[in-house]
Amino acid sequence: MNHRLKTKHPFKGVMFFITAIFLISVVDTICKSFTKDLHAVQLVWGYFLGINLTLWIFLFLKRKKLTRLIKTDRLYVQIFRPALLVCSISSLFFGLTYLPIAEATTIGFVAPLFITALSVPILKEKVGIHRWSAVAVGLIGVIIIVRPGGDLWHFASIMPLLGALFFALFQIMTRLLSTTEKTYTTLFYTGLGGFVWSSLIVPFVWITPSYIYFLVFFITGAMGAIAHLCMINAFDRAEASLLAPYNYTKLLWVSIFGYLVFDDIPSLDMWIGAVIIVSAGIYIFYREKNT
Repeated sequence: MNHRLKTKHPFKGVMFFITAIFLISVVDTICKSFTKDLHAVQLVWGYFLGINLTLWIFLFLKRKKLTRLIKTDRLYVQIFRPALLVCSISSLFFGLTYLPIAEATTIGFVAPLFITALSVPILKEKVGIHRWSAVAVGLIGVIIIVRPGGDLWHFASIMPLLGALFFALFQIMTRLLSTTEKTYTTLFYTGLGGFVWSSLIVPFVWITPSYIYFLVFFITGAMGAIAHLCMINAFDRAEASLLAPYNYTKLLWVSIFGYLVFDDIPSLDMWIGAVIIVSAGIYIFYREKNT
């Protein structure tokens, strides 16, 4: 990775990153709009279909040779990793079927806490008392939002939490690959693998979509692919520790979209839980940076 770019253009990196988060927020909003018509898994399949079409066009224009793209030192990880992403997005979309988009998104913010916890047994990293405390505090925030046993409890609240767990495993696999694999190779396997894995399960929930749905698939997939490319550019220009807190701008976007599109008004409990989760996540990022 070009260190000169990382230190010279941090503002551009932040702008690329915020753009990526905005596009992902739009994708989630669009997909939530169609969860009453199509199963979450089929929406994920269509999303990866659109991503692959967009990525193939992009890679062709960039004149990336297929023989170089498929060359990997960790084939099994490259194959298994997209399955985790399919499970993560499917869980989120299932949650979006029943939950307000801001609430589902906020629950998903516990992914960094799961990454911290799972990095101990999988990556053999050492996690001190400060970060373990942040994990515990973040989970308290989740309990405040989910309200298990309360009158407003909904079983679908578990799905974004499950999605966050799958995403944490996905990110840990990404860390393993980052030491040996080229960025575009991992991007290629992510798109293709996501489509293949989702294609294996979509027949069980398949509903023959109209042409308008294929347009939705392409639009959401194109946005997803552009978001991934924006993130690549962001990390080429700015340190991960600088970019990490901007993940939480997604809460702003989905709250706005939720109100404008679905008339959702986040509850006080959700905002209290969100502040706790976001604070715990940011604390963990900065503890990792300084240890």
